[in-house]
Parts: sequence; structure tokens; C-alpha cells
Amino acid sequence: MAVRKRDDEVFPNAAGIDVGASSHWAAVPRHCAEAPVREFGAMTDDLNALADWFVSCGVDVVALESTGVYWIPVYEVLESRGLKVWLVDARQVKYVPGRKSDVQDCQWLQKLMSHGLLRAAFRPAAQVCTIRAVSRQREVLLVQQASWVQRMQKALVQMNLQLGEVISDVMGATGQAIIRAIVAGERNPRVLARHRHRRIRAGEDEIVAALTGNWREEHLFVLGQALGMYDDIARHLDECDRKLQVLLAEYASSDVDLGKHPREGTKARAEFDARQALANWAGVDLTRINGLGLDSVMKILSEIGPDLSRFANVKHFCSWLGLCPSTKISGGKVLSAGTKRSANRARQAFRMAAMALSRSDSALGAFYRRLCSRMDKPRANTATAHKLARMVYFMLTRGEAFVDQGQQHYEEQQRQRSIAALKRRAAALGYQVNPLGPPA
Repeated sequence: MAVRKRDDEVFPNAAGIDVGASSHWAAVPRHCAEAPVREFGAMTDDLNALADWFVSCGVDVVALESTGVYWIPVYEVLESRGLKVWLVDARQVKYVPGRKSDVQDCQWLQKLMSHGLLRAAFRPAAQVCTIRAVSRQREVLLVQQASWVQRMQKALVQMNLQLGEVISDVMGATGQAIIRAIVAGERNPRVLARHRHRRIRAGEDEIVAALTGNWREEHLFVLGQALGMYDDIARHLDECDRKLQVLLAEYASSDVDLGKHPREGTKARAEFDARQALANWAGVDLTRINGLGLDSVMKILSEIGPDLSRFANVKHFCSWLGLCPSTKISGGKVLSAGTKRSANRARQAFRMAAMALSRSDSALGAFYRRLCSRMDKPRANTATAHKLARMVYFMLTRGEAFVDQGQQHYEEQQRQRSIAALKRRAAALGYQVNPLGPPA
């Protein structure tokens, strides 16, 4: 049906969907159907019927509200049928005129979309979504595993076995050997202390004193249960790691020559393989950036993917991460200029990487410490995370390699900038700055 486009419409054949748990309300332009609003169920056949209705009505773009996880099946079905789907933020469409209802919500979405008043949210490619799902599952398992470690520590303390006072890592080689021996039935502190690793600072007598307690049956039962859950989660973590290796090997575009890594002596062989797989997928080795470890790079790439062409420029990318000031001005007065709150996982990874630079003897470490001397640490952390995000953007979009110039080069650069600023200020006041002697 040929319809003349109105001057104020950007997408004349746009549709809107109000997503729900048990049903979805869809609206199309009035010129596309006699009944422009229809309700569809949440079953797969209903979603296919929804897609058929859109195709028959000549719809080319669909605005979809991001409600929980209910929008994901709708998004995937419509995208597979060749429709352009825009995932929009619910905060952009909450001001519905009149009495709020599902029918009015979908009509309001369709109207805003037709006039081009909505912005599509970022959704990575299908292969990135696959890796992201496995990576997020791995994070959930790690959190659960840590909670069971805390339960083991609690059971030990309740039996007055102060193992955490003499060993820094209860789940290290020595700690695990002792706990597994206790669960197996060993109660003699001298026998348990023989599992002490030679690198443990605490002596054998100190460990014997820490392992002398009251062997309560209920606490031993809880300890055994917690250890079993810890081992079971570890098995599932191994499955996630193997799945990630398969996916990364499948999506890798080419082999990247990693060369000599400055932290090679501190990494295990399995981490080298994961680093190589991530570099092959992204096309560059992001772990060369100081502060970005293997876990941080895995989290960043699994959230945003290696293709950042969706972002117009580096400013758009950093703004999406929530690392740019959200300046609000009214009447020429700045109301606020802080960064907005965001639950973006990639942003969290960049902020954690920035915190790791506090004791780094690199140029980025010197940059972070200089900011901490000028402002409070949260603001310095955000500014450093913003700098890291810019580096990642340029490496992924341009294929540039990161080269650390070192702390000394950075401090000398800042020194020259300070001297140049002093000379400009002195010249403005009619003076001249001359050095007392050769620089130290």
C-alpha cells in the first residue's frame, strides 16, 4: 500500500510493542490495518503470528520496550524475520498522556517511534551475546563459590579452628589439604599440620595451635556440605571455561602474535591460552594495557564485543559506558556535572582496572596517582577508567598496539608541562623564568 509520508514522520511504517510476561500488545499505523492494535500471547506460535502480522502490514521498524527478560524472545523472532528492531529504554516512554494501560503504551511507543523520538539501545551481535551468556554464568558461579568458602570459614571458626589466622588463603594448597583431611575424618592437629606447604610463613607449631578446637558434629557436617558444593561449582566452572574456549576458537578471525608479555612469569599456561584466544577474537591484545587483566578483558569483550562500529566516535562510547560527566544546565547555571549512575558491567570492569593501577610503576599508574593528589579517589577512579576506555576503543577500531612509555617518561612530560605553564604565567606578568642549574 503506497502511503504518502507526512512531513513530521521519520518512520511512517513503524510499530510499537508493549512487552508483558503472558501477553504482548502491538500497535501499527492506522493506515496499515483496520484494527491497528492487537494482543498476542507469549508462546512461540504467537510470536510468529505477530511477525506475520507486521510483515503483512508493511512494517519495517519496531520499537520494543526492554521489560525484564521477556523482550528477548520477541526481539529474536522479529529480527529473524528481517524486521529492524529498536530496543528502547522504558524511562524514555514513561510519560504516557491520559490513563495508563497496555493499549495506550503500545500506541505511545508507535507514535514516538514514527516521529523519531526514541533512541535504540546498544545490543551486540549474536556471537557476542552467546559468549556474554556463558561469561555471566561463570561470574554467577564464582560468586556462589565464594559464598560457600565463607560458610566453610564460619564452620571452622565455630569449632574454634583458627586456620584463617595462620594462613592467608584458606582455599590455597595448604588450606584445601587440611580441610579435605578434616572432612575425611582426621582430627589430630599434628597430622593435619603436616599438610603445611614450605612457603607458608607460619610454623608447624602455630598451625597445630590453630587446629586445636572442639570437633562438633553439626559443624563438621556443615563443613563437608560446603566443601561438596565448592567442588561441584568448580566442576561447573570448568565446563564454562571449556565452553568459552570453544566459542572463542570458533569466532576468532585470525591468529595474533602476542610476542613477549611483561607479565609472562606470573601467568599459568591456561591463562596464556585464554589470552591468546581473546586476542585472536578481538584482533589485538588488550591485556597489554596496564591494569587490564585477563578477567577484565574477558568481561569487557563479552559485554561489548570486538566490533565498536555501532558507536559514532570515542565520545559516544565513553558516554554509553557512563564515564562522562552528565552535565545539566538550566538558565545558564550548571545544576550538576557528575557521572550518571549505571549498572553497565563493562563500566564496572574499567573502574576495577583503574583501581589496580594504584601501585603500578607505569605511565597509567603515575596518571592515576597524580589525579588522586588533585581530587578524591572516586573521581580519580572514574577519570582513569575513562582513559582506559578510550585506549580500548582505539585499539579495537584502529588495531593500534599499546606501548607503555613508563612512569619516568610520564613524570618528565608533566614536569615540562609545568615549566611551560610557569613561563606563560611569568610572561603575562612581565617576568622571565630561568633555571637555577641543570635538572636533577
